[in-house]
Amino acid sequence: MAEITASLVKELRERTGAGMMECKKALTETNGNIDAAAEALRKSGLAKADKKADRVAAEGRVAVAQDGGKAVLVEINSETDFVAKDENFLAFANAVAQAALASGAADIEALKAAKLASGETVEEARAAAISKLGENIQIRRMARVSSNDNVAAYVHGGKIGVLVEVKGGDAELARGLAMHIAAMNPPHNKAADVPAEFVAKEKEIELAKMSEKDKSKPAEILEKIISGKIAKIINEVTLYGQPYVLNSDLSVEATVKAAGADVVGFQRLVVGEGIEKVVEDYAAEVMKQAGLA
Repeated sequence: MAEITASLVKELRERTGAGMMECKKALTETNGNIDAAAEALRKSGLAKADKKADRVAAEGRVAVAQDGGKAVLVEINSETDFVAKDENFLAFANAVAQAALASGAADIEALKAAKLASGETVEEARAAAISKLGENIQIRRMARVSSNDNVAAYVHGGKIGVLVEVKGGDAELARGLAMHIAAMNPPHNKAADVPAEFVAKEKEIELAKMSEKDKSKPAEILEKIISGKIAKIINEVTLYGQPYVLNSDLSVEATVKAAGADVVGFQRLVVGEGIEKVVEDYAAEVMKQAGLA
């Protein structure tokens, strides 16, 4: 067995663009033959996958897997929505979600090492998917819940995923709340969860917006006016304060309390959230190349 030196691994990595561990494994399997190792990496798609890693992947889907009170969401990104709808991508995304649920992986790195039902790791399957679909594919985020309470996992259009945990009530209520959270995107659960800094800033803004006539009112009257405005804002930014989408005559809080329930918490993932997308202007690019711009 030839010695697999750090310099040999470095050379293969520079030559193929594959990861360090993949390079070391390929060299070990080929007894240190760098040409054979490079060919093996190309065949497996790992070299090609790494070379696409710097391309922006802001499309994709949120995949879900659930088993009773255990549920997981995984955001998996592609470069285009076209690939995100491809049956091979969808199969990969669903397999990853199932692996996330079965393995109990706590983070993305642990998930990459988890095994799929096929026997390959998630990372190996990702590299194969990149090679097959021709786009950068990334496993970006994961959310999970494990509870004895009612747990609902809901994905809307493959783009918005929600996990919600409800103490009391029933499965129908939990699912309805998950749908509400997907639609209305409340930043917080209850009024007590709204940061004091946010409330103080909103009070400052509301006071600045008031007319001089209103500002001259007695302090206790002024405080009531401001408090009323802040209460309305808090309702807008909390799940409990919002009108329930399935029955807008009631707030979520009233709906939950009527069922003798309590929302313990929720998580919401949106595909591409926070990723700066590259906007291609093909017309301008063609004009520039033609010397017309």
